[in-house]
Amino acid sequence: MSTPTIPALQGTATVAMPIDKAFRFFTESFGSWWPAAYHIGQVELADAVVEPREGGRWFEKGVDGSECDWGRVLAWEPPHRLLLTWQINGHWQFDPDPEHASEVEIRFTAAGPEQTLVELEHRHLDRLVEGQAMRASIAEQGGGWSTVLAQFVENAESQG
Repeated sequence: MSTPTIPALQGTATVAMPIDKAFRFFTESFGSWWPAAYHIGQVELADAVVEPREGGRWFEKGVDGSECDWGRVLAWEPPHRLLLTWQINGHWQFDPDPEHASEVEIRFTAAGPEQTLVELEHRHLDRLVEGQAMRASIAEQGGGWSTVLAQFVENAESQG
C-alpha cells in the first residue's frame, strides 16, 4: 500500500442536535445548507442531493432542471457514517472514471444527548486529475472543509 502524495483535507464541527437528527439534516436537507457558490454545473444551483443508499448519486440540480453528478454513495450507515466518492477534478469538472475518484467520509459521533461531533475527511486526492489544484482550491475556501461544515451547523441550528 503506497502513501498518498497529497495530504487529506479535514474539518470538524459540533452541532447542537442529537446524532440521528444531525445525520438526517446533513443528508436529507443537503441542498438547504450546501453553499450555492460551490457547484460545477453550467447554470445556477437549485438543489444538491445525496441519495440515501449505497450506490446512490451525489449531485446538483440546476435552476433549468439539469443535473450534474459529483460522485456516488459508497457507504450509508445512519446515523454514524456517510462515505462518498468525489469525482470532481482539479479543473472543477465531473470525471466519470471511478479510478479518478477521491473520497469524502463524514462521521457523526454523539457528544452528548443534544450535541453531535461531525468529522469530515477528504482523502485520496492523489487519484484526482489535478488533485493538488483541487486540494489548494478547497483549502483556500475555508481551510479544508471548515466553511462548509460551519454552513451546515448554522443552518441545522437555525432549523432547531
